[in-house]
Amino acid sequence: MTEREKLLLKKYGNRRLYDTKRSAYVTLSQVADIIKQGVDVEVVDAKTQEDVTAFILTQIVLEQARRKNALLPAELLHLIIRYGEDLLQEFFQKYLEQTIHGYIQFKKAMDEQFSKWIDMQLNYSDMAHKTLSGLTRFPNIFSPPPGSPGTKKDKG
Repeated sequence: MTEREKLLLKKYGNRRLYDTKRSAYVTLSQVADIIKQGVDVEVVDAKTQEDVTAFILTQIVLEQARRKNALLPAELLHLIIRYGEDLLQEFFQKYLEQTIHGYIQFKKAMDEQFSKWIDMQLNYSDMAHKTLSGLTRFPNIFSPPPGSPGTKKDKG
């Protein structure tokens, strides 16, 4: 993945996030909108300079899940708690990220292909009719070809 420029946000003790580029405070919802526009963010604690990006992004995901009343099934959450954070971290780092990237690439390719089909404005029934009308019937291999000796027309 290519390294993109990141928007720097500072997190203050009062849980407020400060956008250093626009010189304005932003909400979690606004940060989510910025990310949806394709911008990566980096969040640092204003006091300690500690990188708290993952924590803030997790808050955004959990807030969105709270609005929908579920993010993950309860059974999966039980497994995550039961087997600890190491298993979860390994899963997210190795498998889930690759799976999501693969899905996004596949979806993009399919969207582009469907767009091309729509742009071509193909009418498959017309194409099928044109294709089939140009085909000739298979000759009957059990009867002699027309005009050969032994056919009814030659006996005249």
